[in-house]
Amino acid sequence: MKRTGLRALLLGVVALAGVVGTAAAQERVLRIGMTAADIPRTLGQPDQGFEGNRFTGIPLYDALTHWDLSKADQASVVIPGLATEWAVDANDRTKWVFRLRPGVRFHDGSPFNAAAVVWNVQKVLDQNAPHFDQSQVGVTVSRMPTLRSARAIDELTVELTTSEPDSFLPINLTNLFMASPAHWQAKFNAVPASVTDPRARAQQAWAAFAADPSGTGPFRGARFVPRERFEMTANRDYWDAARRPQIDRVVLLPIPEANARTAALLGNQVDWIEAPAPDAVPQITRRGFVMYQNAQPHVWPWQFSFVEGSPWLDRRVRHAANLCVNREEMKQLLGGLMETPRGSVPPGHPWWGNPSFNIRYDLPEAQRLMREAGHSPQRLLQVRVLTSASGSGQMQPVVMNEFLQQALRECYFDVQLEVGEWNAVFTNWREGARHPNARGANAINVTFATMDPFFAMVRFVSSATQPPVSNNWGHFVNPEFDQLIAAARTTFDAAGRDAALARLHARIVEEAPFLWVAHDVGPRAMSARVKGVVQPRSWFIDIATMRIE
Repeated sequence: MKRTGLRALLLGVVALAGVVGTAAAQERVLRIGMTAADIPRTLGQPDQGFEGNRFTGIPLYDALTHWDLSKADQASVVIPGLATEWAVDANDRTKWVFRLRPGVRFHDGSPFNAAAVVWNVQKVLDQNAPHFDQSQVGVTVSRMPTLRSARAIDELTVELTTSEPDSFLPINLTNLFMASPAHWQAKFNAVPASVTDPRARAQQAWAAFAADPSGTGPFRGARFVPRERFEMTANRDYWDAARRPQIDRVVLLPIPEANARTAALLGNQVDWIEAPAPDAVPQITRRGFVMYQNAQPHVWPWQFSFVEGSPWLDRRVRHAANLCVNREEMKQLLGGLMETPRGSVPPGHPWWGNPSFNIRYDLPEAQRLMREAGHSPQRLLQVRVLTSASGSGQMQPVVMNEFLQQALRECYFDVQLEVGEWNAVFTNWREGARHPNARGANAINVTFATMDPFFAMVRFVSSATQPPVSNNWGHFVNPEFDQLIAAARTTFDAAGRDAALARLHARIVEEAPFLWVAHDVGPRAMSARVKGVVQPRSWFIDIATMRIE
């Protein structure tokens, strides 16, 4: 960021801090400095990666199923949300029945029911629906690719249909947030009569909805200023008494540069920052702020391209890259704020599977593999990597990629970095390696969560999830993997599904479609005034249970 831009950003944060500081005399206000460069979308399906889910999805909205974010010492699991129970049809495993929670209302006062679920499925799947919104499709459908339709059985029962038997569906549904149909319809009705095109009217209605959102979540939208701030206030009527907020107001501030975030915290202009500058952590703790971290189901990788001419088509090269990185040195560089990976999930995880390829630092073996593949100090292999300067879960992307650039030089790689804006890089993650927006890259650096088997593995190696369907950015195709995926998807008992997923994970590590670099620990620094913080083993965190003292 240019110095003038950083100065302007900090002045904006200071000005906002003064406004919020006045309000804080009467209100309990939590001010959060995000890594995102813009406010995640507020209309129901957030962008900005999972940072969007964390800050405008989960606080404003609910899904049929939720992640349990109440424990720091156990992995997060799926629990009931707006659905109290669900089951797959024993005779037709493409159909699921969900029983809905009674008595829930949207922020605008309208009731949540089966018709609302159908409406929210249609908003991203039914192009003929008047409220269909193409802008919400990419961040939603790629996360639940088999969902096809919804049908109301009665007021509090809904049937969901998938394109094939899919035991992952209840997990995937944590990403489908329920927006108010009645509130959207009111916005649609308010569009000027001069706008006659139905799609244009729908787009204007969604824009108005984003500025004044209505979900069922523990917080309500209060004030929205694009690229500057978003404010939420407590929903005192929230249906879950255990998550009824004690904080009056939450203010979200986009501060994408790590040093700027850290300065805002140390200057008491915010109460919470994501991913502080690693070298500032000692000062942060000396000043009385609290550091939270926990091993997360989260991978910081390079994802390789398998299109024609890619330098990563040779498995020896992929293995060499994974053996060439001294991750313990990188951990020291990051002030200890990472875990060292052995795959997408760690040993001991139900999906581990004991792969035959051991990810480690072994420079002689990496150099041997590269020489065997025809490369040497005189014949470097050129690779181009698309990354971002900030973003959800990206940790410290520039510092980490420059470390990799130097480390891989020892193994005869000539790494060129293409640094783009986070949302553009994230969008290309679905567009694929062949798309012009890949900017000639043959690897992409986008982090991903591994709580969900589809998110952790399937979307990267299935022939059915090639762009633009989902995140098989590199167009990896292997019939064996498709068979392993089918076995996992069609196994509905947990132990059997875990065993199938373990076989899949072992083969993924062995074929190495990634350079596995780090597992995040979700470092965040907070004012000691923020109490009730649970840092779960999850990419997400629950603001609703926190308080200000």
